[in-house]
Amino acid sequence: SPGGFWTGDDPEMSKADLLEAIRTPTDGRLHLVELALRTGATVEEVFEATKIDPWFLDQLLQLVELHAELVAAPHAPLDAPLLRKAKRMGCSDLQIAAVRGVSEQQVRARRHELGVRPVYKTVDTCAAEFAAQTPYHYSSYDEETEVAPSSKDKVLILGSGPNRIGQGIEFDYACVHASFALHDAGYETVMVNCNPETVSTDYDTSDRLYFEPLTVEDVLEVVHAEQESARLGGGRLVGLVVQLGGQTPLRLAQELKDCGVPIVGTSPEAIHLAEDRDAFGKVMVEGGLPSPKSGMATSYDDAARIATEVGYPVLVRPSYVLGGRGMEIVYSDEMLRDYMDRSTIVGPDTPVLVDRFLEDAIEIDVDALFDGEELYLGGVMEHIEEAGIHSGDSACALPPITLGRSDLDRIRSSTEV
Repeated sequence: SPGGFWTGDDPEMSKADLLEAIRTPTDGRLHLVELALRTGATVEEVFEATKIDPWFLDQLLQLVELHAELVAAPHAPLDAPLLRKAKRMGCSDLQIAAVRGVSEQQVRARRHELGVRPVYKTVDTCAAEFAAQTPYHYSSYDEETEVAPSSKDKVLILGSGPNRIGQGIEFDYACVHASFALHDAGYETVMVNCNPETVSTDYDTSDRLYFEPLTVEDVLEVVHAEQESARLGGGRLVGLVVQLGGQTPLRLAQELKDCGVPIVGTSPEAIHLAEDRDAFGKVMVEGGLPSPKSGMATSYDDAARIATEVGYPVLVRPSYVLGGRGMEIVYSDEMLRDYMDRSTIVGPDTPVLVDRFLEDAIEIDVDALFDGEELYLGGVMEHIEEAGIHSGDSACALPPITLGRSDLDRIRSSTEV
């Protein structure tokens, strides 16, 4: 499970089956090793099967023992010592909630009620040779924080996290320049990111940096720390920028707003209109903009019915993804069934869009700025390959080569809508 140990369903396997399965390295091996220990396998048995150093296996065994403590604790709310122990061992609220059979929000509320919050320590980026210019913080369930009070108005920026398909370095570029622009405007800039390969985590990019995972839990704790810093220093936390970091922070926007975090820039509602396929389709209809025939499907039967109505080939894609992740061009019922069987995304709460795929179409990218009154069309870029070829596998031309003046006028009018 992407949530870590204990947050997904355990496979129904005996200890012997688990010990046999972990002999072969796979992407799920670590979870099976933990489950084997939880099922009663000894460190020696797991070492014999995996040749993983016993030092690491002992660390996993400590987590297994913690799991047993969390399960055995009374059904009344957890007490502070056990909660603090779990947090110091790296457990998220989500993991604790999964073990206890409650919601993540209930665990978080209980933790805050007991005052079990992380503090932030500082990495000396200058190795004590001279004063560090940028506070570089990381969280710890220790006793004292090293976040200094601040008297300036500040803005938090959520970075892009790890690079992957749909989450490229261009988002880090946007975050860095947002930090520069906000600094020039007189704000203290606070970057939250967890990727050491990015420019946003350089010592001279922002006034303050938190090297933290981009999850709701971790971001909420950073927001709390900065609010305390502002309260003690007489400053003010203006808000949080989520729109520039790509899919990772975009997925957090609505929940962070629901938790009371002020979102500045693009609102979660506007993000939803752009990211949710069904909502965006309605925007296209309301704006009178042409678009391929489409429908939303939560099952193969739904998808097959829509594909029959719009005609093959169809493009099947989930919401809240970029870069082609989870998308596929489908030419037949057999291919459609194979996609739906393989997909781990499709469900009642996560439908996919099935729309007519336009073959031999010209794909264009439009960059524009609009303040509600005036439109600035920064550029129209034409892809050399036809639509459907991933942008990472294709070339493009700026300005466009085959588009005429009438085409550009239509693009401008559509962008204004």
